[in-house]
Order: sequence, then structure tokens, then C-alpha cells
Amino acid sequence: MHPWYAHYDPGVPKEAPAPRLLTEALRENARRYPDKVALAFLGRSISYAALWREVEAFAKGLQEAGVKPGDRVAIMLPNSPQFVVAFFGALLAGGVAVNTNPMYTPRELRHQLQDSGAKALVILDQLLPRYQEVKEEVPVRILVRTGIQDYLPFPKNLLYPLLLKRKGQWPKTLEGIPWRRFLKSGTPNPVPLNLDDLALLQYTGGTTGVAKGAMLTHRNLSANALQVRSWIPDFREGEEVVLGAIPFFHVYGMTVAMNLALLGAAKLVLLPRPEIGPIVEAIEKHQVSLFPGVPTLYVAFNNFPGIEKRNLRSVRACISGSAPLPLEVAERFMALTGAKLVEGYGLTEASPVTHCNPLHGPRKLGSVGLPFPGVEAKVVDAEGREVPPGEVGELIVKGP
Repeated sequence: MHPWYAHYDPGVPKEAPAPRLLTEALRENARRYPDKVALAFLGRSISYAALWREVEAFAKGLQEAGVKPGDRVAIMLPNSPQFVVAFFGALLAGGVAVNTNPMYTPRELRHQLQDSGAKALVILDQLLPRYQEVKEEVPVRILVRTGIQDYLPFPKNLLYPLLLKRKGQWPKTLEGIPWRRFLKSGTPNPVPLNLDDLALLQYTGGTTGVAKGAMLTHRNLSANALQVRSWIPDFREGEEVVLGAIPFFHVYGMTVAMNLALLGAAKLVLLPRPEIGPIVEAIEKHQVSLFPGVPTLYVAFNNFPGIEKRNLRSVRACISGSAPLPLEVAERFMALTGAKLVEGYGLTEASPVTHCNPLHGPRKLGSVGLPFPGVEAKVVDAEGREVPPGEVGELIVKGP
């Protein structure tokens, strides 16, 4: 029935781990590891206890602004503490997060705000002009603006806006509630959440027309992050350092970097842009142990000038997704770091990972690997009938 079980690495379970609400898991980690660094961001460190206080403050701000359970909260931010706080805060308030690509054109933003019915929008100050182009057609009731400077240490927090103004990247008109003013102290009203409640609208790439919002539940998101964790048999709770370079507004980055890290009480090193220089520096400085990425990132890493002389041996495991991973890229990366780099597969509707090559067992070039624990998979013909091994067909999957 499950022939792939025989090829699992030792220590990988055959069943999917039992999911729990992401917000409950983060609250528990704030209680168990209050002083441990949860987020490292451009010279600033935020502990698990401090992160949870910010999540509660954002949730309370949403509730005081009129957000009710089920209301959509769009998040148009790069990887940053604000992204993490807004995402978990939206869930804690009973809202539904709507991941919004900061690279969206006004036309794409208009479609997503309209289609999702977003009541609130959290936006980077530099991106305000794009919303201002469409706000007459798709106004949100609550607009919260924030900037990279809101979490930079002194004096960078004062210098950063001046730098943007000098570059001509500062908006002519600022609007919306400033981030710090929106966060409200105190505990938000408890909202009873069910694992099968909608948690996230994750918009697909629109390969068949306009982008469509995949409806992902609390169960979907939690289960998939825990499946990724179970695939790394030597995962060390409270000790890992995860590189958050791939964008969280894509479900791959959200699950394999952000949610994996915060459910496992790891330190999450946040980079607003996936640029290879800062990535190499972050790996050295923070002794990154888990480096999820995409093939283009590993190619750039391999070709970075002087990479052979850098101290990169802290990296232990990497899962590559979004595109096929060439064998020569994987082999050079593993020679440089000593890490295991394997290719996985998934789709937005699955939160997203469904298959992955074993980290320690045989890796097959050009293969998506084995189904994750708890994933059913088979290859069928156009009528949905299972085809024999070796025959071409369509892959269908089902998971938690």
C-alpha cells in the first residue's frame, strides 16, 4: 500500500504528526523559551516572549479596529518581524491572512484585494503608491503602514528613511495608521479557533488566467510544517537556526522557513531580500543550520566570489523547491558546506510540500522524491484509473 515507507530515513515517522494551531504552538514556545531569540533582523534580536507580546498587540489592534473572525487581513510585506507579527496576529484575532506579493503591480493588487474581500491591509511604506493607485476601486477599511526602520536598532532606524528619501524611494503621501500606533497593549479577546477553520488565502501564480486564492486551513498549515520537521530526523528543538531568505508571501517560504522555525523554537534569521551577499554573511554570523531555498539561490551561492574561503560548515540540511534542482548544483553546494541538499515537490493547494528526497538515503536525480508522512499518492490516467509502475500518468495526492 505504501511502498515508499521502506525508503524513509531512520527516525522519520510513517504517520503525519498531529497538527495543532500555529498560534498555540507559538504561545507555548514563548512560555517554554521566553528569552531565546526568535527573530534576528538586521542587527536586532527579538525573543520568543517579546514576539508573542507583539503578536497579541497586533491581534488586539485588529479587534479594536473592527476585525471580526473570518475577516481577511492582507499582508504586503517582505520578510521582516512585521510579517511574522501580522500573520500570527491575524490568526490570533480569528482573521484570515491574505499573502500579498510586494512585487505586485497595481492591477494585480486590485484583483487580489477585490477577490479576497480584504478588510485590512498591512503594507510597507515604500509600496503605498501602488495601493494609492487602486484605493478608489478597492478601498480597505483598515490600512496599517510600516517600514523596515520600525525594527532597526538605533541609529539605523532614524537613518533608513533619510536614505530612502535620498534615493527617491519614499512615498510623496503617507497614509494609514503607523505600525507602532496600531499595536495595542493588553490581551486580545479570545477567539475559539478550529483546526479546520480557514487560516490563509494563498494566491497561486495564475498559470490558467488570473491568480486564484487557495483556501488553506489551520490544519493544512500546521500539518505541513510538522511534516517538514519530521523529514529532518535530527531536528533539534530550541537549537536550530533557520535562514528566512525565501519570501514568506509564497507558501513555500512561509511553511519551510517561517512556520518550521517558529514551531520548532528555532532562531529565524530574516532577510528582506534574497540577495546572496547578505545570505553568506548571515550563515557565517548566525551559524545557520537549516537553509531552505530555490535552485537559483543555490546557483548564486555556488558562484559567489570567494565562497570557498567562507565558514559555512554550520549548515546541515537544505530542502530545495519551486523548480528542478540540477545535480551539479546540489553536488557543489554540498561540497562547499558539508550539508545535505535535497529536492522536494509540492503545490500551493497542499500548503505546499507533498514529496521530498530523503536527506540521508539515496537521492534520485530528476525525482520529486517520496511522499511525506501522511500523504497518499498515486499515478493515474485521464479517467482516474491507477496506471502500472513505469507508465506515464498524472500524479494525484491527498494529505492532512
